Amino acid sequence: MAEESSEVQSNQEIFHAHEPNDEEINRPTSNAGDVSMKMESTRETSRPYSTLEHKPSRGEIWVWYVYELCSYFVHIALIPIVFSLIIGKIVDLPSEPPRGWNTNAKGLTCRIHEMQLYERLTRRSISVGNSKVSPLEWTSISWAIGLVLASPALRFISTNLDHGQNQQAISGAATAIGAFFCLPVGFFKVTWIFPLYIAMIAVAITIATASHTRHYGLMIRGFVGPNLQRQQFPIRRGVSSQLSLFATVFGSLGTALIVAFVYYMLRIDNIFIGLWVVCIFSGLMWLAGIVHIITLRPGATLTFPLPKDHFLSIFKSHHGVGSLIVVGLSSFTSMCIFTGGVLYLVGELCLKPVFLLYFWLIYFVSPSISLPLVQPVQLLLKADAVKMHLLGLVLSLVTSGVGFQFREDNWQRHHIFIFAALQSTSTGLMHTFARVLVMDCSPAGKEGTFAMWFSWVKMVGTCLGFAVASGAAAGNVGTSFGIAFCTAAVAMVVSIYGNISDVAGAVAAGTSGEEGESNGLDNRNSIKNDENENAKKEPALPVGEEAAEEGEKDQ
Repeated sequence: MAEESSEVQSNQEIFHAHEPNDEEINRPTSNAGDVSMKMESTRETSRPYSTLEHKPSRGEIWVWYVYELCSYFVHIALIPIVFSLIIGKIVDLPSEPPRGWNTNAKGLTCRIHEMQLYERLTRRSISVGNSKVSPLEWTSISWAIGLVLASPALRFISTNLDHGQNQQAISGAATAIGAFFCLPVGFFKVTWIFPLYIAMIAVAITIATASHTRHYGLMIRGFVGPNLQRQQFPIRRGVSSQLSLFATVFGSLGTALIVAFVYYMLRIDNIFIGLWVVCIFSGLMWLAGIVHIITLRPGATLTFPLPKDHFLSIFKSHHGVGSLIVVGLSSFTSMCIFTGGVLYLVGELCLKPVFLLYFWLIYFVSPSISLPLVQPVQLLLKADAVKMHLLGLVLSLVTSGVGFQFREDNWQRHHIFIFAALQSTSTGLMHTFARVLVMDCSPAGKEGTFAMWFSWVKMVGTCLGFAVASGAAAGNVGTSFGIAFCTAAVAMVVSIYGNISDVAGAVAAGTSGEEGESNGLDNRNSIKNDENENAKKEPALPVGEEAAEEGEKDQ
C-alpha cells in the first residue's frame, strides 16, 4: 500500500491534483470505524470507472515504444510489400509483351529484371473460380479475409481487454501467432496457401494493435488522472500527443529497416529465398516486441456484469463514431497514395532500383525528423488532435492533387523526394493524432473497446486503399491519386463539419469536465476534506490511527 500511495502522490505532484489514495484511506482500523464506513460508502456509490492509474515508469514507456518499433511495419510493409513480392515470384512469368521487356508503355527504356517483376505483380495470373487475379489482388483478398475473420472477435476481445483478467494472454498470444505465421511461407510454393498466412497475420496484428492502443489510453490516465477540468485539458493534450508521436517515430524507423532488407534481398540470385528470409526476420522482430506484455495494465475490475452491448459503446459516442470514420478514410488515403506511387515509379518511370530504395528510406525515415519538429508548433498554437489530423489530410490532398495533375509527365527525382517527404509526414500525422483523438473520446473503463474498433477500422481502410491502388488502378496512377484526393476531401469535410473535438469528446466521455462540475473523484475529495475537519474537531481520531499503524507494524 505504501508503494501505491507513493505512485499516486507522484501523479499529484506533477499535475497539482490532490487525489486521495482510496486503499490508504480505507484501511481497517478499530478506532476509525466511522470514517472508514463513510469512505467505503463513497467508493461504492461513486462511478465504477473512476479508479486511479499509477503513473507510467520510464521503462514502461520505452517498452511501449519498442512494441511500435517491432510491429508497425506489419500492415505497412510486411503484408503489402513482402507478401506481394513472394507471391509474385511463385506465379509463372508472363509472356513477353510485343514492345519487349526493355520498354514500358510510356516508351521509356527499362531494365528487364524490374519490368518482369512488375509484370508478375500486376498481371492477372492466379485462377480464382472462373476469373483470374494478380498477386497484388490476391494479397488484398487474403488481407480482407483476415479482417472478416477478426470481426467476430471484436466483442470478446474488447470486453476482455477492458475488464477481464487475460489482457497479457490475449496480447501475447496474438503476437506469437502472428509471428509464427511469418515463418513457414517458403515451405510450399503454391499461391492457394497464402490466404491462410496473410489472414492469420491480419487477425493477429488487429488484436495486438488494439491491446497496444488500450495500454496507451491507460498510460495517459496514469499521467493526468481520471478527470481534468476543461481548462486543464492542454496537460492531457501534451502528454498524449508526445507519447503517440514518438511511438510513430519508432514505428517508422522499424519499417525503414524492413524495406532496406527487402531491397537487399531483391538483388540476390534466389529472390524467393531472400524474401522468405525477410519474412522470417520480420516474424522474429515482431516476436521480440512481445516483451511489452509484462507492462500491460489490468485496468478496472467490475463486480457487476457488463452490458451485452459493451463492445458497441463507441457507437453511443458522437465523437467516437466521427473519429472512426476519419480514421478509416485517412488510412485508405495514405495506403492508396503510397501503393499507387510505388507502382508508378517502378512500372511507368522505370527508375533505377537504388532510387526505389532512396524513396522508401525517405518515406519511412522522414517522420522521425518532421514529427518531433511539429509538436512544439502544435503546443505553441494550442492545436488539438482534430486540427493536427486535418494538417495531415491537407498534405495528402496536396500530394495526391499534384500527382493527379502531372500524371502524364515524367517526374524529376527531386520532385519525387519532396513528394515522399510530404506524404510520409502526412501519414505520420494522421496515424499519430487519429490514435490521440480516439483515446480522448474513450470513457475510463472502455479503452479496450474503443481501441479494438480503432485498430479494426484502421486495418480495413488500409486494406481497401491497397486493394484499389493495386487492383483496377494498377498501372494508372491518375486513378489512384484521384480516388485518394476525393477520399481525403471527404475526410476533411467530416472532420470540419462533423463537430468532432477531442475536448468535447473527453467531456462527453467523463474524463474531462466543466469548471465546477462534480464527479466521483470530487466526491472523494470532499469526503477527504470532511475527514480532515473531523480530525481537527476530534483529536482522539489520529491517536487511534497511529495505534492501528503501530499494530500493523508489530504484525
